[in-house]
Amino acid sequence: MIRQDSGSEVPLFCEDEIKSNIKHPLACFFHLFFRTSAILLYLFCEVFSRRFIVISMVAIVVILSCDFWTVKNVTGRLLVGLRWCNQIQANGLSHWIFESRPDTNRNVVSNSESQIFWFGLTVFPLFWVFFVFSCLFAFNIKWLVLVVLGAVLQLANLYAYVRCKMGGGSKLKKIATNYFGLKLLKKTEVNKPEEL
Repeated sequence: MIRQDSGSEVPLFCEDEIKSNIKHPLACFFHLFFRTSAILLYLFCEVFSRRFIVISMVAIVVILSCDFWTVKNVTGRLLVGLRWCNQIQANGLSHWIFESRPDTNRNVVSNSESQIFWFGLTVFPLFWVFFVFSCLFAFNIKWLVLVVLGAVLQLANLYAYVRCKMGGGSKLKKIATNYFGLKLLKKTEVNKPEEL
């Protein structure tokens, strides 16, 4: 859809902008596909099969596992330039690593991909938390294990990527310290007696 205007080619409907904003369409697709399909399969699994363990439970666990792996190892790096991992040291202690792409490479991350990533990362865990509470209130114990697993996997990725975004906790501590310091300062200014 290219229009000719006095000898120069001009794209219609900002086609170049759309192509440049989403540089990794396959990663964006799978970032949302596994999450959406796990929820849809959970909601409609009794339509597909009455056999709980064979079809529903196994299929949902496999999809949740694929989602966890994809978000942790692929989409986090490609879409927002963040990565986290856990390494076990020789003495058996666990060491968490939270990394972000250096500021010099920030232009590689597009705003559209970042919005897709954070939307998927924050909205879908809310569904699983809702499912946990609905299973508890309905006393649906056979599904409780599955929805808790879904919530834990989704929230683990969310927690880790928030830590990556905040600089592995050092930035988060600094923000919290500054916030509470300002609150304390404002409170002391309000409670300060006026001089005569």
